[in-house]
Amino acid sequence: MEKVLPKCSARPFTHSTRPVISNRAARTIAKSAAIAHNESAGRKQRVVFLGTPEVAAGVLQDLLSASQRPDATFEVSLVVSQPGKPKGRGNRAVAIPSPVEALARDSGLLRPDQIVCPARAREEDFLQRLEALRPDLAVTAAYGNMLPQRFLDIPLYGTLNVHPSLLPRYRGAAPVQRALQDGVTETGVSVAYTVLACDAGPVLAQEKVCVDPDVTAPELLQSLFAEGSRLLLDRLPDVFAGRGQQMAVPQDESQVLHAAKLSREESVLDFSSAPAAVLHNRVRAFAGWPGTSATFLMQDEASGATEAVDVKIVKTRAPGGGGGGGGAAAVASAVSGVEVSFSGDAMLVPCAGGTVLEVLQVQPPTKKSMAAKDFRNGLRGKRLLLPSTSL
Repeated sequence: MEKVLPKCSARPFTHSTRPVISNRAARTIAKSAAIAHNESAGRKQRVVFLGTPEVAAGVLQDLLSASQRPDATFEVSLVVSQPGKPKGRGNRAVAIPSPVEALARDSGLLRPDQIVCPARAREEDFLQRLEALRPDLAVTAAYGNMLPQRFLDIPLYGTLNVHPSLLPRYRGAAPVQRALQDGVTETGVSVAYTVLACDAGPVLAQEKVCVDPDVTAPELLQSLFAEGSRLLLDRLPDVFAGRGQQMAVPQDESQVLHAAKLSREESVLDFSSAPAAVLHNRVRAFAGWPGTSATFLMQDEASGATEAVDVKIVKTRAPGGGGGGGGAAAVASAVSGVEVSFSGDAMLVPCAGGTVLEVLQVQPPTKKSMAAKDFRNGLRGKRLLLPSTSL
């Protein structure tokens, strides 16, 4: 079920102090819009959709559903996705279609030739296909492929991108993940025009949401793209009337914050390097991929022998969140030494600054994800310690 996040109070876009469009350019845009309107009279507007993952499939579904309404003024004429990734080994490897490609094929609303998966958006055959289609608008949502200027010049009303951040904050590959890692209390979604510079186009619509301290990246992504779909559909009448470019607000370049792509190296938790709140934010930011893990020492209580074990940290609780901790006595016990203790539904891990991370769900090697209390039951006469480097 979609997790609906609370909306924060609205605020106006930040205007740049630089002029964005000249009077001459504005007249050119208006003239082009008038020509486009005359050319499209008597037919539905042609929309090309580009996206790849599950969250993008949700945007496509909303567009397809809206296009089937009796009063719909547009149709989805082409769906573009990245090629499916091979699964299996050797000759048995089979390309698994992306969620967007799969939805497009299963919808029954598109012919097979209306679904294409070029390796790159600059492929000549693909661009010629797009030029022949003469689309009115292109919409992207987590497509994951750079669009060349030749592509951007084709749609009459431009290309709109659904981006899960409050642009110009968190431009780039991992906006939601980096926002959660930073511990933001509010974020949002933007519908912006695509230009050659990454996520730098004028913003047509934007919505803020408050961020729950325990929400994970996959949950937040789903909610933000769902809100982005609603914003996009609300603005389409203005776009098709030729007003979109003039309504869009330029981004303030002085407020830009980049969201770099995640790496596996960042997924390893060092409890001595950061307090619990910082590590909790990393766990929920990296949920899904690449995930987070930590090395513990498992000590036999009878013999004293120890072995290192890497455990995936699946879910944690925000410090002060309550809901099952063992109180001050349990926390003091955990902080006083290198041993990891358990209380209620949580595994209590000592962290920097005398703080304690409450771990609720883990995945030991070769096993499925499990609750912390079930992990404790499986220790069977063994203690869980932090390595000396984590002291």
